Amino acid sequence: MKPLYRAILFSVPVLFFSLSSLAQSKRDYTKLVDPFIGTGGHGHTYPGAVLPFGMVQLSPDTRLTGWDGCSGYHYTDTVVYGFSHTHLSGTGIADYCDILFMPTTGDPQFKNTDYMSGFKKKNEAASPGYYKTKLDKYNINVELTATTRAGMHRYNYPRTSKANIIIDLQHRDEVLDSWIEVINDNEIRGFRRSRSWAQDQYVYFYAKFSKRFKTYGIALNDQLQKGKNRVEGKNVKLFLQFDDPHEVIAKVGISSVDENGAFNNLETEMPDFDFNRTVKNAKAAWNKELSKIDVQGGAPSSSQIAAQELAAQNPNVRKTAKKEATPDYAKIKEVTFYTALYHTMLAPNIYNDIDGTYRGMDQKIHSAVGFDYYTVFSLWDTFRAEHPLLSLIDRKRTLDFIKSFLAMYEQGGLLPIWPLASNETYCMVGNHSIPVIVDAYAKGIRDFNAEEALTAMKSAVNRNQFGLDIYRKNGAVLADHEAESVSKTLEYAYDDWCIAQMAKMMNKPADYTEYIQKAQYWKNVFNNQNGFMQARVNGGWYTPFEPTEINRNYTEGNSWQYTFLAPQDVEGLISAMGGKDKFDAKLNELFTTASKLTGTQQDDVSGLIGQYAHGNEPSHHMAYLFNFTNEPDKTQYYINKILDEEYSDNPDGLSGNEDCGQMSAWYVMSSLGIYNVTPGQQQFQIGLPRFEKESIKLENGKYFNITNPGVTVSRSNIYLQGMNLDKKPYNKLYLDYATVANGGDFEVFTGRLPNRLFMNGLEKPFSKITDNLIVPNPYIVATSRTFETTLPVEIKCADAGAKVYYTLDGSTPSANSTLYTAPINISSNTTIKAIAIKDGKSSFVDEGSFKKKVTT
Repeated sequence: MKPLYRAILFSVPVLFFSLSSLAQSKRDYTKLVDPFIGTGGHGHTYPGAVLPFGMVQLSPDTRLTGWDGCSGYHYTDTVVYGFSHTHLSGTGIADYCDILFMPTTGDPQFKNTDYMSGFKKKNEAASPGYYKTKLDKYNINVELTATTRAGMHRYNYPRTSKANIIIDLQHRDEVLDSWIEVINDNEIRGFRRSRSWAQDQYVYFYAKFSKRFKTYGIALNDQLQKGKNRVEGKNVKLFLQFDDPHEVIAKVGISSVDENGAFNNLETEMPDFDFNRTVKNAKAAWNKELSKIDVQGGAPSSSQIAAQELAAQNPNVRKTAKKEATPDYAKIKEVTFYTALYHTMLAPNIYNDIDGTYRGMDQKIHSAVGFDYYTVFSLWDTFRAEHPLLSLIDRKRTLDFIKSFLAMYEQGGLLPIWPLASNETYCMVGNHSIPVIVDAYAKGIRDFNAEEALTAMKSAVNRNQFGLDIYRKNGAVLADHEAESVSKTLEYAYDDWCIAQMAKMMNKPADYTEYIQKAQYWKNVFNNQNGFMQARVNGGWYTPFEPTEINRNYTEGNSWQYTFLAPQDVEGLISAMGGKDKFDAKLNELFTTASKLTGTQQDDVSGLIGQYAHGNEPSHHMAYLFNFTNEPDKTQYYINKILDEEYSDNPDGLSGNEDCGQMSAWYVMSSLGIYNVTPGQQQFQIGLPRFEKESIKLENGKYFNITNPGVTVSRSNIYLQGMNLDKKPYNKLYLDYATVANGGDFEVFTGRLPNRLFMNGLEKPFSKITDNLIVPNPYIVATSRTFETTLPVEIKCADAGAKVYYTLDGSTPSANSTLYTAPINISSNTTIKAIAIKDGKSSFVDEGSFKKKVTT
């Protein structure tokens, strides 16, 4: 593209960005959010009313069981049981849906199969902070809105002398204890303690009603308890009955601390019954958050596309069918983008009351001083893109997250893994609060106790749980002793690399040396014979091996989906595979193989492109790895393919579980054209900006603006042709975090064909461990663990320059032991122990036992 064309082309975007602050302040972003996206398929989101990172998620409950009922709602459902005040966004395990309210008419019913109602999709609507539906059974219109810690219901009843509200404390999961109390004729309060995914969850609530109820009744085990205004038990329900009220507004505050906390949250955040004003305030709160990123111009206009399609048609072919209207692709992309950004702000959730008190991991009451305490951290998922996004646009909240982590460590003795309602669920593998802390610290978010954080990190990885003791002893988690051994080894190694980076930044060389060595333990599960990450069993490799097989050696995946998980040492992995060409070939095969999944059925492994599984998180960085190869244009190709095929503006518009914002954060970051493959390292990989104009509002008052005018010329313009940073040619395939954080103008030029001459002239990103290199463990190759007469055994090492020494008598080998030079023939019960040594450095001891069959 000629420089003159560039100058003309960008005269308008420069003007746009000079006015970006004004534009972002006036634009109504909530109109571009569709909360129903992700509520179908396996997205597991909910459509109800919630504020950014709010404690209350007031939403309809339409499904009580099954994997696709995890959020309590599925778009295909046509029956609603009521409206509860807590929900999880996109998880693969069910919980929450606490404190159910359900308006009815007639004689009150206490069984959900009796009080439930049908509803129609045409009567359902949702926008950020607002939801409405109509209960067909009762002809009641329901509207919902929320503040951070309180929910507001507006029920419009038909003419009736028996207008009811059912409050069901048994709803959803196992109740450990509960009570409800009628205070007067328009106030109630209660408590629910339950067990599900969170083993011990506390929810207190306080509710007020805009009109006085004429009567009420409390049921225990579905039997009315006459004359009682307070009832306690495991199956407690209440009905309130109003006499022809027309409209009743109920406002409900919740708390994990006590009923007084619920009352104070309600009184402070929702002092009156002004439903419309609450909706307006919710909309304003969402616009404030959504305005942090402004995107516009995602495609050519419909008329442009129609003209392009007409020009491409064969004029000799007679047209008979009526042409369908051309979709507004720009609008579709904006709705998909802002709904994704909205989803990234549904979790984590504030857990402290308005006065700062909260229930901690020790189930005692604490006070958050100078920060907000959060819960619901799906860290195995969200460390990858959600937290890097928030570290960019929400640094204050990120600091609060880290202070919450440290509070959890102080009160529970462990950095969080997957904390839910101040319960540690231990869900998934790794210790991924560590990369969140380290990434934030590296980005200058440092107003926390770094010494305590480093101590907590080391404590987390040095405990004897989930194979960590095996990992430290052997340099890998061994499949003989621990499930999901490959995944655990890889994720532990990445966490250790993060600890090494923290130690380096804090000038702690001894810690750095220890953990940068552990960061290389991925090498001990890499089989150089086949180029895959493979489980270690009996000193050798797990067999029979099929890379498509989902089995107990991997976490929600197979070897294809874990072989590229060494983000801390991508260049080391490239070298282990035999160089760029072989790595490139393997990466291409990942995306193009026709092989199907085998082994255990795993619904999480979805959104397949070849064996790449976008519906689950371990794959999320892989398309960006082409930037390290001689085919970096493949990053742009596959990012575009994933954005187009794995996301849409439909209810089933997510290819897998939303996972508390990660699935959507990938879309947001990839649409901006930048992605942090290795959180903790400050490089954003350059991918493909999705919009003509993008502006990121930074907390320092600056803006980082990205332009890609090619997307409004043709939808086929997906390949980079040139880049400018602040009007100067840019020659790198990555942007440093500091470059983005300091604000500026990044111009991207795209075309419809790959420009490899340009791309291969760019400086490639780096990800390579060069300090304190380890020697990979040797491995034993044998056809069986048992034999009849003799068994030939080989011992190999992925490092061809290492020498292998072994023993056959069970003793620990050293450099003085037998040097391996040729296959060994064993004829009796034997335990082989081997080490690899290079330049005076030794691997861990590799051990395998072989038994001779007893003949009779």
